[in-house]
Parts: sequence; C-alpha cells; structure tokens
Amino acid sequence: MTSRVANEAALSGTGPVRRLVEALDDSALALDLVRLQPGGRVVLAEPGGDRDLLLYAFEGSGALAIGDAPHDLPSDSAALVLAGESAALEAGASGLAAVCARVGPDVDLHAPLGERAVVVSLHDIESDRATGARSFEIPLGPHVGSTRATLFVGHVPPGKAPWHYHLYDEIVWIPAGPGRVHVGDDVEDLVAGSAFRLRPREVHIVENASDEREMALVGVFTPAGSPSAAYLTEDVAAEYRFSGE
Repeated sequence: MTSRVANEAALSGTGPVRRLVEALDDSALALDLVRLQPGGRVVLAEPGGDRDLLLYAFEGSGALAIGDAPHDLPSDSAALVLAGESAALEAGASGLAAVCARVGPDVDLHAPLGERAVVVSLHDIESDRATGARSFEIPLGPHVGSTRATLFVGHVPPGKAPWHYHLYDEIVWIPAGPGRVHVGDDVEDLVAGSAFRLRPREVHIVENASDEREMALVGVFTPAGSPSAAYLTEDVAAEYRFSGE
C-alpha cells in the first residue's frame, strides 16, 4: 500500500521551505512546510505569480511583508496572499514555523463575502460545530476575501467521528497526535507534522487516538466554502462498514 500520509521527519532536502503534499494533475492545491531560524527570511511569492497562498503560523512569530507593507504574524494566526502579490516571511527572535498552502488558478471561485484580510488571529474568531462533536474556527475563507480556498483549524475530541465525505479537495496537517486516518479499509497513523490529502467524495474518518486530549488539525480545501459541508447522516454512517471493522 502506498502511504497517503507524509511526515515532516521523513522529508528530504534542505532549506526553509519544503513540500509536504504535492499538487495533482487535477488539483491546484499543494502544501509546504516553512521553518525559519531567528531572524531568517524567505521569499514566498514573486510579483505577478498565479498562486494564492494561505499560511498558518503554528510556532514562533514574525512578519509577513506583502509588497512593501509588513504585517505582524504571531503564532496561531493565518495569513492570505493573493495571486499577483509579492510576499516575504521573516522570523522573529524565537524563529517561525508555518504551513503554507498554494492554490493555483484552475479552481472554481467562490464569491467574496467580506472585505479582504491579510492576517487573522485564531483568538479573534468564534468556534463552530462540524461532524460529530468536532468544532472548528475559520480564519481564512470567502468571508475575508479568500475565493479560491478555505483554511480552518479543527478540534477533534478523543474517538472517531462518523464516516463521512466532502465535495471539496482537502489537505490536512496535524500539529500534534496521536491520531489515525481511515479511508476505506486503509488505516494510517498520524503524528505531529503529518499531512495527507482527501479527495472529493472519499469516505473517511479522522480519529483522535488519545484517551483524554483533544487533537487539533489544520485543513485547507478548494473550492472555498464551509468545512461543515459533510455528507452521510449519522444514522446512515452508523451502518456504513468496511471489511475488517
């Protein structure tokens, strides 16, 4: 079985930006890992590029410069860079780590539902409910001018959600495990730094394997929309079985 899960510890190559999940021929969505030492700087986008960038800073802090305008980027915040803009990331005194989704132009666009934001702190937005007992926050989506993709932070209590699927193409990154992803008869372990893709209509479960701690995940999906748009009602999901369960 070819693993769908990529782990940071197994990544090859050097440099501050490394690819975690590749784009596909029919998907304009990819995910990079960015790690900067204190005072380090990296250019993420050149002027005139065709990719939107959706970043989530999970460790340390720094600044994101869009053109000549710097924006503070604290930990637990998300940032939006639109196609055509130049963007550079600079780490503060404690360094900076982030995941960066890149979204090409070949996606269905969502209508903008609010004024464009650059940096959104997770602490400034309210939680909502998703499948089962999960909750989530949405720092980036159509409500802040991200028309190609949505970035959300989900919270999974111990155990499994019901079997379900989405209509969107999604990449999920795990800040801390332990967890498991179930797709069909395949089950793979999730640890800190794991990332994987879920294709449209792929029936799955993301499980929190801890007995007591909530597990967080960061998801980016396209077309943009709501992460709560899941299919298979709980009564149907209760009867949904794969061999070996």
